[in-house]
Amino acid sequence: MIPYRAWGRPPFSVVLVHGGPGAPGEMGPVARELSAQRGVLEPFQSADSVAGQVRELAAQLQRHAALPAVLVGHSWGAMLALLVAAASPRAVARLVLVGSGPLDPSSARGIMAARLERLGPGDRAELIRLHESLGDPLAPPVPAVLERYGELVARADAVDPMEREPAEFPPQPEINRRVWAGAAALRETGYFVEQARSVACPVTVIHGDSDPHPIRGVTRPLEEAGLSVRVHVLPACGHTPWRERRARDRFYALLRQEIEQAGA
Repeated sequence: MIPYRAWGRPPFSVVLVHGGPGAPGEMGPVARELSAQRGVLEPFQSADSVAGQVRELAAQLQRHAALPAVLVGHSWGAMLALLVAAASPRAVARLVLVGSGPLDPSSARGIMAARLERLGPGDRAELIRLHESLGDPLAPPVPAVLERYGELVARADAVDPMEREPAEFPPQPEINRRVWAGAAALRETGYFVEQARSVACPVTVIHGDSDPHPIRGVTRPLEEAGLSVRVHVLPACGHTPWRERRARDRFYALLRQEIEQAGA
């Protein structure tokens, strides 16, 4: 796996952090869109622990990005970006959390139920089976399982989705399993809220109004950590704004606005 992709021309002052964990290349469409105006770095995470991914991303920023950079994270990538901004405050000019996973455990417990309600009986049963398989440490890590799981989740998470681009890189089920198990355990302890207290840059939340990840599970913990947060809620939008037909243009307009205000 390559460590990163660079889009556009240097300096690479905008850094896009993919979710999953273990979904490299997920933010390629966003990088392509933004790179017409500025240099964009799209790092890939290969570490199989939360702490390892924090160290890895911080090192990628130091080696390849123009600092301080605008850090844009999606889903798990938003949570990881928050931890990196806390660990390396001088490296981050602005933090943009897109469809972030909840930072407190109580808000996370209804996500799967919300997804299952949006699927038909057959897809619902398959999603449950795949979810159990991905979480089973004895099950072999099969990329096709994570890929199919991602397809069903994307279907449940979307409102009016555009056709998905073919994946450019295989999903990484072992990274997904190990990192997410660690992240879920840390979330139960209040770790993400505690780390947020060390974030020194402006924070923006961009969230779909129909995202099954509850937005209050993101904004409330940040406020509890003493951060002033700018919030944009996108109508007719699920978890991945750049794939939503009715939200895509507004998403990119907001993202460009946040980047420009940070001076990147």
